[in-house]
Amino acid sequence: MSDTAAKPRPQFRNIGIAQLASYRLPLAGKLSILHRVSGALLFLCLPLVILPLFAASVAAPQTFAAVAAYAGNPIVKLVFLVLVWGYLHHFCAGIRYLLLDLHIGIDKLSAKKSAGVVFGVSLALTLVFALKLFGAL
Repeated sequence: MSDTAAKPRPQFRNIGIAQLASYRLPLAGKLSILHRVSGALLFLCLPLVILPLFAASVAAPQTFAAVAAYAGNPIVKLVFLVLVWGYLHHFCAGIRYLLLDLHIGIDKLSAKKSAGVVFGVSLALTLVFALKLFGAL
């Protein structure tokens, strides 16, 4: 007699809050989450931070001087640096997703490598902007 009995299929359930700390997300998954976070950051900061500062800086020479003095504060520079990181990360990850849409680098190893490249490039560019922003370059 052959063993034709159906084996029970594995059941995958959603993880709970207590399991979140021990769950190991792949690099591409972390990249995807940060891509969404950076997009939301840019979307929310555009009308709240970027456009008002731009409008004030082009209104008159006095308001430009006020914005320049405001932007000299180290805390404001950190906020700007976070916005720069958000833009650079979103841009680099967006290029990766465009390549994935063209079916380039879909296999698991290539996806892991491209996620690492996106993290490396976006963080390296952010470091260059940080050095320039804080006057080291």
